[in-house]
Amino acid sequence: MTKAELVNEIAINTGFDKRTIDLIVDGFTEGVKEALSNGENVYIRGFGSFIVKTRKAKVARNIRSKTSIQVPEHNIAAFKAGAEFKAAVRNAKKQ
Repeated sequence: MTKAELVNEIAINTGFDKRTIDLIVDGFTEGVKEALSNGENVYIRGFGSFIVKTRKAKVARNIRSKTSIQVPEHNIAAFKAGAEFKAAVRNAKKQ
């Protein structure tokens, strides 16, 4: 599903116009990005959590040139689905 399809689906289900829904979706995604970039986690009850994980420094190998490089410790964004979310996906009918 693309963003446009999501906006259309929400507009149909809520009765709001697509322009308003588009602004809301953009605001949501920007809010999540801003929170994660500030090291904060975002918890949405019944849906899941957008969390910041720290990857430890490690030595990686370039197989082609047979060299090793040091990858520094860095943060990554991750999503952990909530129990209701997992149950909905698990019980979805296959198409």
